[in-house]
Amino acid sequence: MSKSVTAVVNALKSSGAIPDVIPQSFTPSINFNVFWPSKGKEATIGEALSKESTQEEPEIKVLPTDGPGGTDANATYTMVMTDPDAPSRQDPKWGQFRHWVLPGLKLPAGGSLQAQKTKPAATPYMGPAPPPGSGFHRYIFLLFQEPAGGLSLPTDATESSGGEKSRPKWNAMTFAERNQLKLVGATFFQTEVKE
Repeated sequence: MSKSVTAVVNALKSSGAIPDVIPQSFTPSINFNVFWPSKGKEATIGEALSKESTQEEPEIKVLPTDGPGGTDANATYTMVMTDPDAPSRQDPKWGQFRHWVLPGLKLPAGGSLQAQKTKPAATPYMGPAPPPGSGFHRYIFLLFQEPAGGLSLPTDATESSGGEKSRPKWNAMTFAERNQLKLVGATFFQTEVKE
């Protein structure tokens, strides 16, 4: 199912993902959803999902787009998942919390097909874990096109060697600028744990 570029941008703006994480000037050229095959769950933009259904590393499905762009068969991409609402949206002192950095994705050249993982995660996937009673957290997925030759993180990069203590107070767009990554797609889902 095609998602309109306008609908994606509107959902990102109404949730505050634009400007909290994503620049105001962002226009997606690639649409995608994330899904958890073993749970039979696919996150459409802005959907509320249970913590339990999102604990395994998701797969990425590329969707048709109505705007300019699309996938480049020779390009590689990096997927990032970040939570700007840690420990809560009212008090985001640990946001952005880095949940996942996956470089080396190859996207299909056409149709609604699954992306191929060609490298291990630089930051292994950590499922949502919002504190009970902290309200909904936005889990934002950002798809970046890598520079020619792909993304090669230094061995001492925070994203690949920082461990659990380096996950809070991270910034996805600073990471992108530092590594010459171009933001081409974004989506998010929400999760909360009631008290």
